[in-house]
Amino acid sequence: MNVNRIRAQKTISAWGWLWIGLGLGFLGLVVGLPVINIFYQAFNKGLLAYWQGINTPQAWHAIGLTLTAVMIAVPLNTVFGISAAWMIARQQFWGRKLLLQLIDLPLTISPIIVGLMFVLLYSPLGSLFEYWVNQWNLKIIFAWPGLVLVTVFVTLPFVVREVLPALQDLGREQEESAKTLGANGWQVFWQVVLPNIRWAVLYGVLLSTARALGEFGAVSVVSGKIIGETNTLTLHIERMYLEYETIAAFAGASLLGLVALLTLICQELLRRYDNRIAS
Repeated sequence: MNVNRIRAQKTISAWGWLWIGLGLGFLGLVVGLPVINIFYQAFNKGLLAYWQGINTPQAWHAIGLTLTAVMIAVPLNTVFGISAAWMIARQQFWGRKLLLQLIDLPLTISPIIVGLMFVLLYSPLGSLFEYWVNQWNLKIIFAWPGLVLVTVFVTLPFVVREVLPALQDLGREQEESAKTLGANGWQVFWQVVLPNIRWAVLYGVLLSTARALGEFGAVSVVSGKIIGETNTLTLHIERMYLEYETIAAFAGASLLGLVALLTLICQELLRRYDNRIAS
């Protein structure tokens, strides 16, 4: 394998190395430097200033609210994602392609538009469901249920898109064999299907979690940005930055940056472990 790598490297021309260098330089400029700067700005006044910037009631409430939205949205989308992927991979029905397009819709709509969509649906004033919202005294917009709803929407495609190819590659042979041995539907799923798609599910969960933690546009519309009530971590970071509390802003941003880095690391470790098992 090492010989093949050496031969592959020898075949790279000067132009090839130039393009590689340009690509790495572009990534460093667009991705690497901003991420490094977040941590530099967060810690350049010392650990004490960093802790003081993040150890406030507003910051902890924002973190707690963000985690609450994640802990509700991600499990819901995990169950939906596995179910939808199973139905699409195993069933032929009218509207199958339309369902796939609808699942991908959150990837194509601006988060701001997503927030406006839910305001027009569930606002107590002038919305589609205005009568029922007021009749039942439902607090959705400018409250935590609205944050959860938009988080569910923007993270909807990730589990489906990771699990669907895994199910298609798996085929039906193992499932049919299990059924001929007397296994029922639940036994087939838990003992045959799920062990084979578990890494795809984990990838989808990781991506959904990272996306939910970093959501800004949709939650900024439906939250009302009420301090200590509906401010998520991203909204708290924005408020701190606009108030020139740069240490507090970058301290919060460093938490999200750390989560993003850990997500990438976990995803790579899981992929390597999966490849090692497969080989």
